[in-house]
Order: sequence, then structure tokens, then C-alpha cells
Amino acid sequence: MKVDVIVGLQWGDEGKGKIVDYLAPKYDMVARFQGGPNAGHTIKFDGKKFVLHIMPSGIFHDNLINLIGNGVVIDPAILMKEISQLEESGFEVMSKLLISKKAHLILPTHKYIDAASEYAKGKMKIGSTLKGIGPAYMDKTGRNGLRVGDVFSDNFKDRFYVLKDKHLKFLHQFDALPKFDIEAEERRFFESIELLKKYKTVDGEYFINEFLDLGKNVLAEGAQGTMLDINHGTYPYVTSSNTITAGVSIGLGIAPSRIGKVIGIVKAYTTRVGSGPFPTELLDEVGERLRVEGNEYGATTGRNRRCGWIDLPQLKYAIMINGVTDIALTKLDVLNGFNPIKICDAYELENGDRTEKLPYDLDNEKIKPIYEDHKGWSEDISKAKSIKELPTIPQEYIKKLERDLKTPISFISVGPERSALIIV
Repeated sequence: MKVDVIVGLQWGDEGKGKIVDYLAPKYDMVARFQGGPNAGHTIKFDGKKFVLHIMPSGIFHDNLINLIGNGVVIDPAILMKEISQLEESGFEVMSKLLISKKAHLILPTHKYIDAASEYAKGKMKIGSTLKGIGPAYMDKTGRNGLRVGDVFSDNFKDRFYVLKDKHLKFLHQFDALPKFDIEAEERRFFESIELLKKYKTVDGEYFINEFLDLGKNVLAEGAQGTMLDINHGTYPYVTSSNTITAGVSIGLGIAPSRIGKVIGIVKAYTTRVGSGPFPTELLDEVGERLRVEGNEYGATTGRNRRCGWIDLPQLKYAIMINGVTDIALTKLDVLNGFNPIKICDAYELENGDRTEKLPYDLDNEKIKPIYEDHKGWSEDISKAKSIKELPTIPQEYIKKLERDLKTPISFISVGPERSALIIV
């Protein structure tokens, strides 16, 4: 069997959680393949809202395995808090959750380093979520990291304190440090490690490949978005992992030949959290209105999301490097009442040339988005159950995107609830 993939095609926050939650019952496993508690996958149903940071978004469905893959970095305290909140809401977790032994752990001092590094950058900060993600991946690539499987060894605490001492020496380089209660954080860490030991850990690569060999269906869930990929995003304003389809092979241990459908999630407009280039950003009342209408506040950080019109050159790039087979268009309902709706078809470079390709360094290239105006609509579309039930103008907007992106739009979200989804 093949592994189908969910990836974000913008700068994250596209609505991946909702699409995974909808598709999950069609699969036997949902597997997270990268990222960590910097993710914030929001799912709404039965009038309730849930935000998942580490947990795969299939956890709300019975008879479904949820695997945290080796490409994920785990903060044990955040994971255990997430599990506790789910159980308090009536969802059984222990029998449905598997954790790869090779997933790396986020230590309290990783978060301390993250905070200190961002604090030292001042106005040049990259917009880190301060969850310790970057420093944890640095230890992973530096071959210093601690993994989930290590918690069962007799010398785990010794190795922990060796790494902690290394981190504290590293922190001496900073002229000033932010407040950080390392003792309280460390206490929570070890309490959470004892709870973590009660959950089933697996050799993730063997487990998922044997699972596929049995004819089982797997949906791979990514975090963040394509433009935050460490290799292919708007560097250096990126995350520390591979957020694109290729990250599935790296983060789960499956061959590229085992990847099937790639479903790219796209907002009907564009948002970004934190610093970094954003060609179609709107620094006016229209951008503020998009933020308010779309409730654009980070699910993990609570920060205001920067808002702008949809960017087709950026999306064409993301579709190309991910091998997208289907698009899920989210938050179409947020555009109700905007007129005109602008679509960025190309960029004008500093020398006056027109291009539909992303420049090498978006941060330093002076580019101007070239827009096409699309007529807006004012009808409520949140109750539509099919394309035919949508008014003519939003139908034309969808057709325009589908035609220019040369990729079928197979899902259209017209509201925040689980049920507000059109299947094409």
C-alpha cells in the first residue's frame, strides 16, 4: 500500500488539522512525520475546539492508530499535558498512540537556548515559537541528542545532565538572558518522562513498513508549511525540519516509492506568523479585516498572523516541489464581503521584468506583486454541501485557481466546523 500525505503549501496555518480529521476514518493510521510542539492543528466539531501540537490529528477517531514518527521532536511535558486534556474530554489515547523510539526529546535547556537566542537577536529575531525546536534539531544533527528510546536505559539521567551542562556552557556566550525557571522546567520534564514510559514505543520504520505490507492505509501528517522548509523555504526565516513531501521518507522511514497521493492545503488567501518575507502582505485595513474575519491568531503562540492575498507564483513553487496531486482549499468563507478579491499572478522585479518564479532570496529581492482583480461575493456560503450550491462568483474563483495551478481542487472548506467541507 501507499502512504498518502497532507502538506501545507504556504507558511503554515493552512488548516491541515481539519482535513486530516476528515480523511482519518478512511485510513488505518495517521502518522506525524516532522516538527514538534510548534505545530497547532485546530479541529472543531460538536461545538468544541481542540488544538493539537504533537498528537496526530487522527486521535479523535476510534480504531485508528496514531504514530509520532522519528522525525518529530517531543517535549514530554507538552505531550503529557495534551494527552491529559484529551482524556479529560472523553477521548481514549493510550491504546491508539504509538511513539517512535527514534523521535528526539526537547530538554528544558533547549527551550532556554531558544529563548536566549531569540532575545539576543532583538529586531532581527526570526519569530521562533520558543518551544526549543531549533536547538533540539541542532543536537540531533550534532549527534548529541537524546531520543525516546533512551529513557528506558539505566544511564538516561547521566546523559541528560551531561547535555544540560553543555547547554549551560553554551548559554554563557549571551550578554543577557531572559527569565527562565530551569528547576521547575526540569521537574516537569522528569515527571513527564515517567508518564511517557507508560505509552507504547515502537521501532517506527519497521512498524510502518510492516503495516503497509499488511495492506493497511496510512495518512502522513506534516506540520508548518512548505515555505518554512529548512531547505526550500524563505531561509533563514524557516523552521528546522523538512516540511515538504520528501520529509515523509525522512521522518517515517519509508521509501519514496511508497508515497501515493499528496494533498496540499491552501488558504483562499495567505497568512504568515513571525518574521520573514511575505510578498502579498496587506499592511492596511483590508489586511486587518482579513485577520479579524479569519480569526488569524496563532494556535500555538497566540500572535497575530500577517495577512495578504493569495500568491500563485508561491503556490506553483510549492506544488512543484511537493508533487501535489490534489488541493484542499480552506477558509473560502472568510472572503465573503471582500470586493474586489485580488490574486497575485506574477511578480515585477526591480529591473522591471515580470516573473512567475520565486526569486532566490525573497527577503532581499525587491519585488512587487502583480495582481488580477476578481469580483467578490457577499452571500453566506457556509451551508454549501457541493460546488453547485455555491454562488457563481466563488465557483469562478475556484476555477481560476484550479486552472492556473494546474491541479484539481478536491476539498473546499467553507467554515471552521468539521462538517463545513465540500468534497469535489
